[in-house]
Amino acid sequence: YVKALFDQYAPKFETALRGDLSYRGPEILQRAVIAARHAAQEPATFRHALDLGCGTGLAAGVFAAMVERIDGFDLSPRMLTQARATGRYTRLVEADMVAALRGEPDGSADLVLAADAMVYLGDLAPLCREVARVLASGGLFAFTVEAHDGEGVSLGATLRYAHSESYQRAVIAAAGLTLRDVSQASIRTDGGVPVPGYVAVAEKP
Repeated sequence: YVKALFDQYAPKFETALRGDLSYRGPEILQRAVIAARHAAQEPATFRHALDLGCGTGLAAGVFAAMVERIDGFDLSPRMLTQARATGRYTRLVEADMVAALRGEPDGSADLVLAADAMVYLGDLAPLCREVARVLASGGLFAFTVEAHDGEGVSLGATLRYAHSESYQRAVIAAAGLTLRDVSQASIRTDGGVPVPGYVAVAEKP
């Protein structure tokens, strides 16, 4: 479903997302990553980043000055065609996020990004475990999710999952990561109304 949706959406993706939905996920992630590095009194620069659900490459553009190398993963070949045209990615892989991460060596990345990608996963535990394995010590995992006010996970009418703050904390801790910050943030609108969400940054000890 997700692959078909984004293959169809690819030609108008950025216009619709930036214009109609006021999407600003990569910018919100960038601010969160910079804040986490500053709080640790460390520079916000990275050797090797992974962009999960990279789409047309918006995050690579925002993080270009902060990373030496960035690789992108996405299910949609048409999205990857547009991402490739940006020239910003060292490597692009057509795969499910978890499957793509399983092909990455242990400790090979120091930044993993997931901007508006985890809304298509109900159970985040397998993803978080793979991110923890792939990250080097001190590496960051920055992600956004849509907010669920109850406990656990909820599937909305739009077929996007929402995750509670307590659920995020639990799966991050279970994966062996340390949550540095989680805060409310809306990265897009729906019908002109901000969609409630969270932005979080976790660290590999």
